[in-house]
Amino acid sequence: MLSSHKPPISIIPQGIKVASELCSAWYTGSSEVQSSARPPAGLFPSDQTAGGVVELVTPLRHLICFLYFSWTPGGRGHQRILRATASSRSRSRRAFTIGFVDTSTIVILDFGSQYTQLIARRIREFNVFSVVLPCTAPLDQIRALAPLGLILSGGPSSVYDADAPAADPALLTLGIPVLGICYGLQFIVHHLGGKVEPAPAREYGHAQVEVVAETPLFRGLPRTLDVWMSHGDEAKTLPEGFVLTAQTPNALAGIANESKRIWAVQFHPEVAHTRQGMELLRNFVLDICGASPDWTPEHFIQSTVDRVRAQVGGGHAICGLSGGVDSSVAAVLVARAIGDRLTCIFVNNGVLRKDEFAKVQKAMREQLGLRVVAVDAGERFLNALSGVTDPEQKRKAIGNEFICVFDDEAKTIFDSADHVGEEIAWLVQGTLYPDVIESSSVKGPSQTIKSHHNVGGLPANMKLKLIEPLRDLFKDEVRRIGRDLGMPDEILERQPFPGPGLAVRILGEVTAERVALLQEADAIVVHEIKAAGLYRKVWQSFAVLLPVKSVGVMGDQRTYGYTCVVRAVHSEDGMTADWAPLPYEVLRSISSRIVSEVRGINRVVYDITSKPPGTIEWE
Repeated sequence: MLSSHKPPISIIPQGIKVASELCSAWYTGSSEVQSSARPPAGLFPSDQTAGGVVELVTPLRHLICFLYFSWTPGGRGHQRILRATASSRSRSRRAFTIGFVDTSTIVILDFGSQYTQLIARRIREFNVFSVVLPCTAPLDQIRALAPLGLILSGGPSSVYDADAPAADPALLTLGIPVLGICYGLQFIVHHLGGKVEPAPAREYGHAQVEVVAETPLFRGLPRTLDVWMSHGDEAKTLPEGFVLTAQTPNALAGIANESKRIWAVQFHPEVAHTRQGMELLRNFVLDICGASPDWTPEHFIQSTVDRVRAQVGGGHAICGLSGGVDSSVAAVLVARAIGDRLTCIFVNNGVLRKDEFAKVQKAMREQLGLRVVAVDAGERFLNALSGVTDPEQKRKAIGNEFICVFDDEAKTIFDSADHVGEEIAWLVQGTLYPDVIESSSVKGPSQTIKSHHNVGGLPANMKLKLIEPLRDLFKDEVRRIGRDLGMPDEILERQPFPGPGLAVRILGEVTAERVALLQEADAIVVHEIKAAGLYRKVWQSFAVLLPVKSVGVMGDQRTYGYTCVVRAVHSEDGMTADWAPLPYEVLRSISSRIVSEVRGINRVVYDITSKPPGTIEWE
């Protein structure tokens, strides 16, 4: 919302003096600020308590916001400025592994819905940053993000169950706009004095909703909406102050209490089946919450570079480079911030793709200009994996070994004559948001899906501190960042490859023999997919080696060999995926070549499982 309030030019010098005094108190660690260090009269609108403002505002932001507010014609309203400065002090001291983007933020509380990440994606399509937190997140954690709005996701539970997610009802009193979706609507009704019961007619799938009341949430939408429903409970009695805004022939579909700034819908606006869902979310995010669509690649790059530069200071960092999109973009981003004080370490962990060790070194040095130290530690990793068959233990073993290698290499680098007395304090990783979500139980009621070697697989006694500049991004967003950094498509369009490498594509124990078999089979899959012009049309395509042998016949002789699985999927971000219907000719060519050229494999099958219920990788 725009504000017509503009302080007189005569108070600018006093404002600068205030910021100076605040800076002095801040950097000396003093909790006391002289009484003179108060915003001059007229700086803020008359309905704002100046004393409270001083306690929230960090000095530099106070000065910047003051000058912007004073000198910019039609400057942002005071509430926007207060929000931009609130909680800054706590943010600046936050661990770097907790992502933060300095822009408009919408927080999504996850009650266990399969669509929660889709809500986050939809909001980011408006160039507005979104964060997913478990529904059990404490209020202080939510406040620390200074969100402009709060979205309560759907979920599989019933609000009246004894084991319903233990979210704090006080989140409905934070004073920011709230949108409840499906279970989120029922949570609002239940905790504000209404009543939720099992529905006599459950609604799953397509439904038609009639808008029955004017509300900003439905502004510009038709009176009849085609939506996607997925609920077995319904709100029977509304809390005091709430009105019905939409309904189906069977149940209510929307409610609102605009004085409390709370809206809710029983359907899922985030899914493609809800035709006007994007318009509804846009109304909430941009109009009701007043978010600015300023979360762009350029904004992200500059804010991240500034943040990394401040975090590392005069120190050094090493980057765990894999040659994939994620670690490559992370390395280029950090290199832009600290230059040659970044050393990239590319480790042959013994489970890379065929010829990958040599190819990646060349690409990283020649195409990206990175300083790369290559470490051949294949035997070391295979020894660590010896006898390990459990997928979680594989990931953790690889994560532990990576950190040990990085610690050793950091010591070697800085024991050299060029760096005597210097110290590496930081480890850069290309961790993405899906890695974080799958490795930790972001959903309050859910369980961890699997640990990623660079998230859940890290040792507790790790000496290096983490920098994860891409931790809040999805894969397609990382590619956008890479393009804005000027990186070549040859690197940006590489298909995702798991950090634990082929170890999670070899079911059972990982041995040198099995790695060699899978490297050959995988190289054939990739070659044939590229030859068919499909490499950039599918999200991932690869081979998996099963610990299953079967009888075959080749050249009139009996064979007893391993089974190879071919996997190809379509996806936007890796959070969900559909199996790709590859042409029969391509499948025939892949199968024929693997069986003919890879001794030890005599059977090829194709995986037609989507995510969910499966995951993209087999382990």
